[in-house]
Amino acid sequence: MLFKDELNRVLHEDRWRKANQRLLAKMLSEYMYEDIIQPVLIGKENGISHYELETSEHKAYRFSAKPRLFDSFDTVPETIEVLKDGQWTKHVSAIEFLLDIQPHIPMSPETAGHLIKEFNHTLLADVHLLAKDALTADELTEADYAMIEGEMTGHPWIVYNKGRIGFGYDDYLRFAPEQQRAERLLWIAVHKEAATFHSVEGLEYEALINQELDELTLKQFARMLEKQGANQKDYYLMPVHEWQWTNTIIQQFPEEIASGTIIPLGEGKDQYLPQQSIRTFTNITNKHKHHIKLPMSILNTLVYRGLPSERTVIAPNITEHIKGIAENDVFLKETCRVILPGENASINVNHPYYQSLEKAPYQYLEMLGVIFRESIYTYLEDGEHPVTLASLTYVDQNGVPFIKRLIEKSGLPAEEWIRLLFKTVLPPLLHFMYRYGTVFSPHGQNTILVLKDHRPHRLAIKDFVDDVNISDQPLPELNDLTEDLKAVLRSEPPEGLVQFIFTGLFICHLRYVANILENYDLLSEKHLWKALADAILDYQRQFPELRERFELFDLFKPELTKLCLNRNRMVDYGYKDGDDRPHASEFGKVANALAQFKKEAAKL
Repeated sequence: MLFKDELNRVLHEDRWRKANQRLLAKMLSEYMYEDIIQPVLIGKENGISHYELETSEHKAYRFSAKPRLFDSFDTVPETIEVLKDGQWTKHVSAIEFLLDIQPHIPMSPETAGHLIKEFNHTLLADVHLLAKDALTADELTEADYAMIEGEMTGHPWIVYNKGRIGFGYDDYLRFAPEQQRAERLLWIAVHKEAATFHSVEGLEYEALINQELDELTLKQFARMLEKQGANQKDYYLMPVHEWQWTNTIIQQFPEEIASGTIIPLGEGKDQYLPQQSIRTFTNITNKHKHHIKLPMSILNTLVYRGLPSERTVIAPNITEHIKGIAENDVFLKETCRVILPGENASINVNHPYYQSLEKAPYQYLEMLGVIFRESIYTYLEDGEHPVTLASLTYVDQNGVPFIKRLIEKSGLPAEEWIRLLFKTVLPPLLHFMYRYGTVFSPHGQNTILVLKDHRPHRLAIKDFVDDVNISDQPLPELNDLTEDLKAVLRSEPPEGLVQFIFTGLFICHLRYVANILENYDLLSEKHLWKALADAILDYQRQFPELRERFELFDLFKPELTKLCLNRNRMVDYGYKDGDDRPHASEFGKVANALAQFKKEAAKL
């Protein structure tokens, strides 16, 4: 029977219970943060609050959680119990809890049904992670960047973080990043009448392809085209993911294949590992070759993982714009020495019918394309070691945090290591926002921390195509933006721009770093957030001429709009198939702890 041995090895009852307990703890914490549930406080002791949530006349949940700053909670998994049939038991089910709260929140049966599917996929992946021979925190400190990406366990905030709708179990075993299976990419030829190639200045298509494919493979592909009666000069060669080829391209582009507009060529020789985003790949045969970003029409963490055509086309222009800012700014270039791996080239193929359909579902406008992003390895200097920022929330199977081992090996006290982290990460992000009205989405997956001697040393920011946004204010620094960039880059009001750093970095990442540091007695959360406030204030003292911008883009407002990721799927957007990607829901306000630390700093 298919997968019998794998399932027998992985799916044990104790692992299933542990995965459910951990996922339910995460659900409770994040649903409380997003005001989806309102459990009753029944007691407090030693900094821990005890809660009870009644879901029906005969059923209730009780658990303990540590209240945190920013209106957050850190639920203790081992404390969760459910009252069933008059008995309290620790045998809990994350999906059963979802069904128990569904009548109490405006979540449709349709949405709940799809969510069950995503939760089952997530739980199955979590059980695999529990069974995995994962790297220890100590081993991770010496591991290669490409391997570290595959050790990550999923989005820290979104609870159904490995839903991957579209993957079968066979696809999961082969293509999920945590499986760390090297794959060769498939290549196709697309007629130039159907595809567009775009690149940064000075990079021609021929030069790019000669970098990415070896001479023998190029000759083999040329012979295949000749056998089809095709002239190689009329085609662009581009990689595709095998899953996308099998599940989307063949079915959605059969006319193009029949006419010879698309010609399948076969595998390239280089091997790639998927990064934690699933659709971006690191070349492990030659690490200095481009990282390849490909569309995969699976639904995961809110959106289909395609490549939006309008942003794929403009990606090299965005790269030139962002890198141009850094190149001409002494602070960014010489003080921060920020790394900006450019999206140097792209190929986009529109679907002729969906492209002609007004308000077509966005997933069908993102099916075929590629972005060639500069490899992080091309930027590294002697002694530098890149890690995904997400790794700072990693805790190994022995209960040892990765960040703990980094701090120990650095020889620094935890407080000094965190100060150095913020001195490394914040200034370039703040400078882009305050000086240029431009932000990235610097969550853990999009940001690379470059270490030296296990200490934070430099920052690398990637993924310009999806996550660069600009201010809607009349800033002179934005006057030179070309019309094509203005048409694609999303403009945001002042608080909207601030949210990319506040929610993207502080809420979506540092909340979880704070939990780990506090829970493992490394550093209190108050010390972490104070160090963050101090780092922002240090930057502001360095650039007093930007005072008006500090007030315009205010990171110290007492309250900011609360952006909600789980609420978006569960309540607001559901599983619609609209013409635009869903965005985070806005619901209520979040108390900004940084405001208090700013007041305290002003008194000194």
